[in-house]
Amino acid sequence: MLDWFVEWFKAVAAQVVTVPVYFAAPMMIFVGALDSSLLALPEINDYITIARVANNPLEVYYFPLFPTIGSVIGCLALYRIARRSEEVIAKRFHPRQLDLAKEIYRKWGLFALVIPALLPPPMPFKIFVVAAGALEYPVVRFAAVIMIARMARYYFWGWLAFLYRNEVLQILRWLESHIVEVLGGIIALFVLSFVGRWMFVRLRNQTPDQSPERETHVSFTD
Repeated sequence: MLDWFVEWFKAVAAQVVTVPVYFAAPMMIFVGALDSSLLALPEINDYITIARVANNPLEVYYFPLFPTIGSVIGCLALYRIARRSEEVIAKRFHPRQLDLAKEIYRKWGLFALVIPALLPPPMPFKIFVVAAGALEYPVVRFAAVIMIARMARYYFWGWLAFLYRNEVLQILRWLESHIVEVLGGIIALFVLSFVGRWMFVRLRNQTPDQSPERETHVSFTD
């Protein structure tokens, strides 16, 4: 069942890792943009960045810029969709999730976007991008925050691959020979996480709310 995805993943990763940088750069930007928009390719940017730098150590200085650029492009696309089409967002995200993300923005402000952008899955990220668009977070500030946070994340992986190159190459060879098991485990974790969250929301909805409803207004234009 996963054969097509495994082959596609291996083909994309292998090409970005092995082709010359003038081909790898636009491919990495494209993959990064897809991953940060409505399509989910869990941790593929991190994996490719690590593999590329481990196989091409001198590119540690500039290759992490490419997944950063792609991530910013994808996040801006999702941000624009959230601002212009609430129906599309409502199909993708539960209203309670959006309300929770807005409340987190109200409490934590900028950090509500920085921390999810820095951390890998299972830390939710796209819901905060959508909330930023729905709340009309200033687009220039939004793009700057995403770029700085993503750059820190991918340069961290790049330098880790550079400093521990031999160990990383051994791990990558092991992953290549066990990719079906690894992907199956990742998918299983995401399914379990989704089911657990669904059950939690369902149980919470069945609990009567004793507190009066109050409407929270959040603005980033002040």
